[in-house]
Amino acid sequence: MTRLIPATTMKFSEQARNSAFSLISPILEATGGLTLSQLSKLTGLGGSTIQNWIKRGWVASTKGKKYSEKQVLRILLINMLRGSMRLEHIVRLMTYINGDVEDTSDDIIADITLYNILCRIIFTAEDEGAFDTESVQALITREIADHDDEIRDERKLKKAMYVMVMAYRSACLKTEMEKEMNDILDEMDNLP
Repeated sequence: MTRLIPATTMKFSEQARNSAFSLISPILEATGGLTLSQLSKLTGLGGSTIQNWIKRGWVASTKGKKYSEKQVLRILLINMLRGSMRLEHIVRLMTYINGDVEDTSDDIIADITLYNILCRIIFTAEDEGAFDTESVQALITREIADHDDEIRDERKLKKAMYVMVMAYRSACLKTEMEKEMNDILDEMDNLP
């Protein structure tokens, strides 16, 4: 199975390990933002889904027809969790971390830092096969320690990040289970 960068259709590379968003940001800088079509290709989401999230206020409104770093990051974070969490819960979780989607002054942590830290934790946990509670919490503590100056409420962030990492892992497990179940059903359908 091809390893992907969380919430994207991009293949994992070692460059992504320390800063996953660094693979996306040059595209944003070169083009002045992503079009809906480009964002759909990057995330695997349908354009109507992305537009619906903006309409509902879960993602900041676009300026013109291009999606900025702010919108792309929020879409990636929601997409990362939606395989195992209800969208309403994801939105509440994002509000818990960063308050109003349009106002960055109430953010506990910048979305870019949050995304990069989450990806590092996920990559490390996958490499070590360590998704148990104790290991994930230790990884979270270690990763956010490097960003003390960028975090406003460490307790809230640790709690939210634990939910996010486990939700992502749950979605991966659910996908694996569904694939195996589909194989079983195909096998059963082809019995003589």
